[in-house]
Amino acid sequence: MKCCESNKETKKIGRLSNREIKDLVRERYAGVAQGLSCAIAQERSCCSPSETAISSGKQLAKAVGYSEDIELMPESVTESFAGCGNPVALASLKKGEIVLDLGAGAGLDALLAAKKVGKAGKVVGLDMTPEMIQKAKKNAEKLGVKNVEFRTGDIEDMPIEDESIDVVISNCVINLAPDKNKVFKESYRVLKPGGRMIISDIVTEGELPKKVRDDVEAWAGCIAGALPEKEYIQSIKRAGFVDVNIVSKARLGLISSDKIEAHKPC
Repeated sequence: MKCCESNKETKKIGRLSNREIKDLVRERYAGVAQGLSCAIAQERSCCSPSETAISSGKQLAKAVGYSEDIELMPESVTESFAGCGNPVALASLKKGEIVLDLGAGAGLDALLAAKKVGKAGKVVGLDMTPEMIQKAKKNAEKLGVKNVEFRTGDIEDMPIEDESIDVVISNCVINLAPDKNKVFKESYRVLKPGGRMIISDIVTEGELPKKVRDDVEAWAGCIAGALPEKEYIQSIKRAGFVDVNIVSKARLGLISSDKIEAHKPC
């Protein structure tokens, strides 16, 4: 099987179970973690902020808001990056805070957050792809970062204790989850009272063509699974969050890259 082929690509998304959707996403990102060029190329295209060709994770990171911090990161940290924003920059992290990164990938955001919270703080990076977790652990070891932990887990059913997290961050990942309501309910559960959630994600601004909605590759590429912006915000509010605000957005045709902040009441 070629690197970008899938044994599910002849099926439509509507005919797949939630488990099958997760399997196809896990398969794609395992390829990204392992450096399969076509898998990485497809991820570049899904969250790229313009039509300009972006050939590396570091270029994409700079394009969506990362600055000098990533220049110090080795290639193994940035090469798998496929985000659509910089939640660490928006989160105003403080020394001693405990941060949970949903869909941590190879660890870029978690490692940047670990620097912000310092030795008194801690970052937990959660990802359902074992290959990504393995890569993130190696990157943390390479950089000598001790206050970060990477766990394999599903963001719809987090292996995280109740009310143990100060800040939840996520970067272009929640759109990949079949059940976004569960993700936001879980985020609310693990946050301490007064905690906050800062996420960058893809939402839709109009009705996507049915052909796109049904396309398994478009789902794994951040597009087909995206919710309409209003529905996305309502899902966050239904989970119990208050003061839900769109901090900024970049519209790309029928989709937008939104940066969203929400709070758990004290």
